[in-house]
Amino acid sequence: MNQPGSAPSAGASSPLTEHEAAQVARANASGLQPVVFVHGLWLLPSSWDRWASVFEEAGYTALAPGWPDDPRTVAEANAHPEVFANKTVGQVADHFETVIRRLRRKPIIVGHSFGGLLVQMLAGRGLALATVAIDPAPFRGVLPLPISALRSAWPVLGNPANRGKAVALTFEQFRFAFANAVGEQEARELYATFAVPASGAPLFQAATANFNPWTEVKVDTANPERGPMLIISGEKDHTVPWAIANASYRRQRRNGGLTEIAEMPGRGHALTVDSGWREVADASLAFMRRVQPAVAAVSPP
Repeated sequence: MNQPGSAPSAGASSPLTEHEAAQVARANASGLQPVVFVHGLWLLPSSWDRWASVFEEAGYTALAPGWPDDPRTVAEANAHPEVFANKTVGQVADHFETVIRRLRRKPIIVGHSFGGLLVQMLAGRGLALATVAIDPAPFRGVLPLPISALRSAWPVLGNPANRGKAVALTFEQFRFAFANAVGEQEARELYATFAVPASGAPLFQAATANFNPWTEVKVDTANPERGPMLIISGEKDHTVPWAIANASYRRQRRNGGLTEIAEMPGRGHALTVDSGWREVADASLAFMRRVQPAVAAVSPP
């Protein structure tokens, strides 16, 4: 397999935006360890801005690429929801592979929700120095389907036509799926600040992954080049409850690399953007600092 810094594989040909290319150039020029942040559905790369600042202050260089065609701002996203339609899991994973392969150093990767699924896919391709998957969406082989997870996804899955559309959440839907563990005022602030429409396709792909042997929603958990991995679960998460996160962990721990799971007490699916985001960021940073010397010792420069 090609290492970061080499030409992308045939399946990873999605072009970088000017902004993403600038992020890659900045990271390569810095000589610092890159950290790539991967957002999930109903959020934008800007949802990682505070995280990026913390990690830069800690001595890393941070990149937050978008999914293909992501608008730069929440206002633009809500004005043009159609740009999110028909983005599949495989297409997005290949786009992030393109970003990573243009880095001179293998990155640490951090993802939330469907971003948590994507970083596991990328780690399974041998592209990560270490991985943090936060409330990760399930992949093929992860079997639990709690009622709260189904209810969170129902605004999309309830209408088969949504597979080819961009779907926005109402505040009430966002409150249940993301912001159930915070107060009403904070929930409304989070909705206004971060919520954008999302492609319906990934949810349909995840829902059918265990019935489709050709699904894109699969992870190579056995790759010896996967690297250390931490899975973080929010105790009160409705969208990706403990049962799903723990089932992902049980599949991942079969890998020869270090695999850990941690539960954040009292936290919901908005744990990366709500008022307690720093606690999750610090836990992720602590894991990186703990494992990075070991993985750097065995990884190519």
